[in-house]
Amino acid sequence: MTPADRHGQRPGSGGRIPVVPLLLVLVLLGALAAVPLLATDFQLFRFTNILIYALALIGVNLLVGYNGQISLGHGAFYAAGAYTTALLVVHAGVPHWAAVPVATFAFGAALPTLAKWKGFEAWTGGAQGLALDEPTVPFGLALRFDQWIYLLALLVLTLTFWLTFNLMRGRVGRAVIAIRDHPIAAQSMGIHNVYYKAAIFGVSAMLVGLAGGLAALSMRFVAPGMFGLFLSFGLLIGIAVGGLGSLSGALYGAVCLQLIFLVVGASASTLRTANTPLVYGVVLIVFLC
Repeated sequence: MTPADRHGQRPGSGGRIPVVPLLLVLVLLGALAAVPLLATDFQLFRFTNILIYALALIGVNLLVGYNGQISLGHGAFYAAGAYTTALLVVHAGVPHWAAVPVATFAFGAALPTLAKWKGFEAWTGGAQGLALDEPTVPFGLALRFDQWIYLLALLVLTLTFWLTFNLMRGRVGRAVIAIRDHPIAAQSMGIHNVYYKAAIFGVSAMLVGLAGGLAALSMRFVAPGMFGLFLSFGLLIGIAVGGLGSLSGALYGAVCLQLIFLVVGASASTLRTANTPLVYGVVLIVFLC
């Protein structure tokens, strides 16, 4: 009997998850699930944003932290998910819970610009944006919509974390990390670099688009100005703060990202300046120091 067998592990399986960390995760999930019962509407909205940002950061971290690719345009996929969800709900009458999965097929880095084009203005609302009426909570659940969308975001984030965690512990994860660390060596070992890079980019865009769809439902409003380059840079800052190649760091980075956006908005409003990029840059420097 091998040492791995004695510890209940199979060679190459990555081992079982230790009991104590698993219990801590379950306690954390229980605490997060209880938030809607204790938080005010405003606090619940902020907590929902954190969960949505964490989902987006997992997607960006897969691409940048685990695979070593760089993207400065993932805010466009976030926008694509948000607009796809909003258009399906407002114009096609699709239930919100069915519209969000469709948003995972994010498209076009030029979407925020296209959304302002007069040819699409009747659909997207142009620069004024598009408002969503409050959807009905499905399945007859005795919840307010804000509580429902928080729990939905928590469920999606939990499933994404579990699936990504297992993916990165397996053969695919080892191949992705090998490409990041030594692309030539990885290719010499028979790893198809282009295939894995394209696949990870697609999964990353899918997760960020999914986060954008949830964000549209949470805010019940979308507008081109919400999805500029600052969002893309903010996602990169979020994974840098939470830790590159760290799934758990997505939650820390999401909290930081929420604080950054709050400080930027409050500072720009207090100073009554249109030079928001300057305020944004100063806040980022402070958070990274």
